[in-house]
Parts: sequence; structure tokens; C-alpha cells
Amino acid sequence: MKTKERVLFVSLKLFNRFGEPNVTTLQIADEMNISPGNLYYHYKNKTEIINELYSRFETEMFDLLDVPDIDISIEDAWLFLHLLFECIARYQFLYKDLVNILHRYDKIKARYRRMLTRKQSAIAAVLGSFEQQDMLQASQTEMEALCENVVLSITCWPGYDLIRQGRDDDQIELAKGCYQIMAMVAPFLKESERAHLQQLSEAYV
Repeated sequence: MKTKERVLFVSLKLFNRFGEPNVTTLQIADEMNISPGNLYYHYKNKTEIINELYSRFETEMFDLLDVPDIDISIEDAWLFLHLLFECIARYQFLYKDLVNILHRYDKIKARYRRMLTRKQSAIAAVLGSFEQQDMLQASQTEMEALCENVVLSITCWPGYDLIRQGRDDDQIELAKGCYQIMAMVAPFLKESERAHLQQLSEAYV
């Protein structure tokens, strides 16, 4: 792995473990066993590292959020959520300290707002597919609120889960997060789909 890639790899590991505000470029260089000058040759400051990591995160997320216009099953929705949470877990430092990071890194703030919009559109597409297949029944107001609650839960799950578990590491319960999301959707599902969801939950949670 080239030094430039190693900087990103090690930075991401340290940010996830200790929180981005608690990690300096000197600590990154020390963890890599290179001089600060070597690090600055590739990235002039921590802001450049953060911006590059966010760009990679954004690319991965947007690929996942590009929901195809097809019939989506309960299993498809569960997998979709799991993949979203896997991506978020890889870049969880962004979510653990989200408000702070968006306040300190202006270039990321507007981009993250666009991502929230994309998340809402993707969730609306999944729920809309359920509705078209007569798997789900909800009013327009209920659907809008459900979409927003799902996006809210996806956004807040990493920090909440780590606090809930009382853990000092960076391991997030992805299956539990998927279940919590689907549990919000369950009351709007038809009886057979709710039963199917319960079977999935017993297998994965």
C-alpha cells in the first residue's frame, strides 16, 4: 500500500476508534511510523484527509442509494439497510460527531445535506415499491413521516448503539440496526409481510 493510501487507512482507523477531534496529524504520522513531513507531503493538513475520506464515503453511499426501479422484497430492503449500515460503520467517525464535523468542515456540510435528501429519496423508493405491490398501506402524511423517521434512525444509530452497549471499541450491531428500522415499517405492512419480517428478524437478530 502506497504512503498516500496508508495515511487514509490509518486516519480512518484512528478517527473511528478515538473520534476525529481527538486525533492529530502528528498522531497519525506516529501510528504510521513516518515523519510528519512525509505525511504533509501527501496531505497538507487534517482537513485534506477529512475531505478525501468524505469523498470516498459519499461515492460508496450514493452508489447504494441509487435504488433501481424494480419490485423490492422484504429481503431486498433488509439487505439494502445492512449495506447502508456497513458503509456507515466503515466511516462511523462522521456519524459519531456529526454536528461538530459539519460545523468545522464547511465543504462537507452542503454535501451532507444533499446526502440526506438522497437517503430520503431512496427510502421513499423502497416504501413506494412496497405500496405498489400492496405490501404496505399508509397515508401520504404517514409515508412522509415514516421516511423521515427511517432516515433519522439510520443517521443516529451508530452513536446510539455504541452508547447503548457501553463499549469503548468501534463495533456496531448492524443487524440490530436493520431490525430497528424495519420494526418502524412493520405496523404499516400487511399481515403476511409482517409475519415474513418476523421470520427474518429471528434469523438475523
